[in-house]
Amino acid sequence: MKILLASLLALGLAAAGCGGTKVEEPSSSAAPQAQGGASSAGTVKIAINPWVGYEASANVVAYLLKNELHYDVQLPEIKEQLAWEGFETGDVDVIIENWGHPDLVKKFIDEKKVAQSAGSTGNKGVIGWYVPKWMADKYPDITDYKNLNKYAGLFKTSESGGKGQLLDGDPSYVTNDEALVKNLKLNFKVVTGGSEAALLKSATQAQEQQKALLFYFWTPHWLFDKVDLVRVNLPAYAAGCDADAKKVACDYAELDLDKIVSKKFADTGGKAYDLVKNFSWTNEDQNAVANDMTNGGMTGEQAAKKWIEANTAKWQAWIPK
Repeated sequence: MKILLASLLALGLAAAGCGGTKVEEPSSSAAPQAQGGASSAGTVKIAINPWVGYEASANVVAYLLKNELHYDVQLPEIKEQLAWEGFETGDVDVIIENWGHPDLVKKFIDEKKVAQSAGSTGNKGVIGWYVPKWMADKYPDITDYKNLNKYAGLFKTSESGGKGQLLDGDPSYVTNDEALVKNLKLNFKVVTGGSEAALLKSATQAQEQQKALLFYFWTPHWLFDKVDLVRVNLPAYAAGCDADAKKVACDYAELDLDKIVSKKFADTGGKAYDLVKNFSWTNEDQNAVANDMTNGGMTGEQAAKKWIEANTAKWQAWIPK
């Protein structure tokens, strides 16, 4: 979901083991031996991008690759742009959840032809601005962006320099927020929280302690089942309104999230590629696994196993014949 500033792939891979994402289990499940002592059918490298919904999808696909098709699976933690670069170097076979990225599609699919789409994940992705429901109840007009300046003082923090704070997440995330604040003439400053975990903590505290919060977030996500949030209405999205990143003055588009694979994997991945291509589930499916990983004390592999055991008919349709 997200655009990473320029960095070298080698540095990204080296850093992945050092801080990585909030959930640690994807690294620990990398490259296990195929079940039952059977020889491996090959190795599949699925990049792990830094948000738990992505990790939920990756762990379910990895579990099936290992236990149904007997592949080894590697799950390196790599942020988005570096993951796309991995298609060219051979370090990545699969990005399991892509949030648009027209610039990367143009570079790696259209021009370099080292990657291709493997179809929809079934998930609908929407980025937006949110406030806790108690704020919308107390200030009913706050959900219209035209009224945000009236309430900017409520959102001031030590980091926002006298303006209202708009809290963003991981600096690699896809965001138009700087341009939106400028072009909509809002008396706000975008402050980067640094991670998905920081956003989750802030949203939970905002509800429990009735703290003012305006923040960037997205669906699908389990948080909406735990915290009452209300979306702020920005100018309606229209095709092309976000074409110029510096001039964006409209809301985010709803995205049909898709899977991206290397051209080599598509051509030679056999049943592993077929499984990735066939994988498709709902926002509710993803949220269930992500919630078990974040709030249920489960590793990614355990949460995937739980979902797989409860949804046999759904995943059996993904297994190539």
